[in-house]
Parts: sequence; C-alpha cells; structure tokens
Amino acid sequence: MWLSVALPTDARHADALSDALMERGALSVSVEDAQAGTPDETPQFGEPGCPTTPLWRHSRVIALFDGAIPLDTLTAQLAAACRASGIDMPDDIEIEDVAEENWVQLTQAQFDPIRINERLWIVPSWHEPPDPAAVNLLLDPGMAFGTGSHPTTRLCLEWLCGALRGGESVLDYGCGSGILAIAAARLGAAPVLGVDIDENALAAARDNAAANRVELALRHSREPLEETFDCVVANILTNPLCVLAPLLAARVAPGGRLVLSGVLESQSEQVIAAYAPFIALRAGAVLDGWVRLEGERPAAAEAGQP
Repeated sequence: MWLSVALPTDARHADALSDALMERGALSVSVEDAQAGTPDETPQFGEPGCPTTPLWRHSRVIALFDGAIPLDTLTAQLAAACRASGIDMPDDIEIEDVAEENWVQLTQAQFDPIRINERLWIVPSWHEPPDPAAVNLLLDPGMAFGTGSHPTTRLCLEWLCGALRGGESVLDYGCGSGILAIAAARLGAAPVLGVDIDENALAAARDNAAANRVELALRHSREPLEETFDCVVANILTNPLCVLAPLLAARVAPGGRLVLSGVLESQSEQVIAAYAPFIALRAGAVLDGWVRLEGERPAAAEAGQP
C-alpha cells in the first residue's frame, strides 16, 4: 500500500517542489496539468533544438509515499517541502490510498490491437489477431518509440499500405521499434533497412523483426549510408528532419518517394522549406494536428539527365 499526495502549484514552483518532495521521502514524483480533461487543458510538445516548454501555469505535483508513514509525519514532510520550494502549504492537498496491483496485467489492458486499415493491424503478443486474413504485426510496448498508436506512426503506416506494391527498397530512418520497417517488409518491400541513433532502439527493432519473421538490415546512424532507396520514410521530429534534409533527400533514388512525419501541422512549412533545394514536399494527410509530408525525386529522364 502506498499514499498518493497531490499538491496544486504553478509552473514557477513545480520543479522545486518535486525536488523537495523527493528529498523528504517521496518514492516518485510527477507533474501534470491541473486542468487536464477540461477545455483549458494545455498540450505540450518539445523536441531537440527547441526552447524548453514551461510547465503548466496550473500544475499538480503527484508524490508517492510509503503507505506505512504516519499521517502527522507525512504532513510535516509536506510542509517542509513546501517551505523549501518557496510556497505556502496548500489547503486543497489530496491524499489517496494506492493499493497493490498486478501492474503487468494493468499495463497490458491498456494496449488493444490497433486497426490501421483493412489491410493492416498492430497486435500485442497477448492478443489474438482480430482479422487473421490481414497483415498482423506483432508488437509489444517497449523502450523504443513506435507501437502504432501515435498519429505520426499511423500516418506513415497508412501511406505504406497504400503505396507499396511489393519489391520496393525501403529506408526507415529513425526506426525506433522498427514498426515502419517491419510493416514495409510484411507488405512486400525488399530490401528494408532501419537506421537509428539509439542502440536500445536497434535491439528492439531486431527482436521485433524476429518476432514477425521478417528480414531487416539494421544500422547505427553513425555508420556510412550511401545506398539509395525507392522509398525513404522518416518519422522523427521537425528540427532533426530539417538538419537531415541533405542526407535523407540524397538517399531517395531517381523516381523514388520521400515520406516524413513527426511534424506538427504548424511546422510543415519549415520542413517543406528545408527540403525545397532537394525535393518538393507537400502535405499528404493530417491527423490530430500532425502532418505527413510527401515528395518524389524525378526519374532520370524527367530531371533531364542522360
């Protein structure tokens, strides 16, 4: 048994209060939007190269304490943490019991099979495929990004389902869990290469490829990349995509296609401008504020090449 303690505060004091609670016996601390679930909820997006997004103006700091702690001791620790962080002890502190749970079962219950379209499903290993006739990717949540639930992943998967006919070479740059590369292979693409900067992601992609019985080539981003591909897919973030524009565009074969996601709709023009010297991009689809950008490298004859 544990005790969950929720303290209201503001963006200026949330970090200091979190640190003070940890120093005074909290087992874990998290910060959330105090207005989550209301019309005033404020989503936050961040990525490398962007200024740090401030915490919510109306925040809640949630601290977990050992359930055996006496209430007067807990109260004293909370008061000390508030003083240390420069705020008064709030009047509306919420304290709740947190019972022991089977966290594995609870976590698994949050992940049901995901239908991408009539052709493709993402299925956790503890579920039976809802449509055995479809392409069912076996994929469990893990350390690497990519379970099919995020809009940017779905946008890329939908494109792969509609574009691949079989036999195309595919590069998945920033492959994460390998979901896009595995989907491409299951949809008939070959060869398929996944590249990532994170060794954990490459290990996850390797395991997921084995679970789905597909052959992927996997490579760390520090290794040379000189091949060209019929399809280059990158689901990363706006700033890295802009930095990588010369590299990714050069990996698209004549007549090949480039697909980018991980881009907020409001950032699409920034990415389009970064790739304009190499490949003309356009918005192909939008989902929940995220955009998929698409472009083609002209075939050699169209580009006026011999």
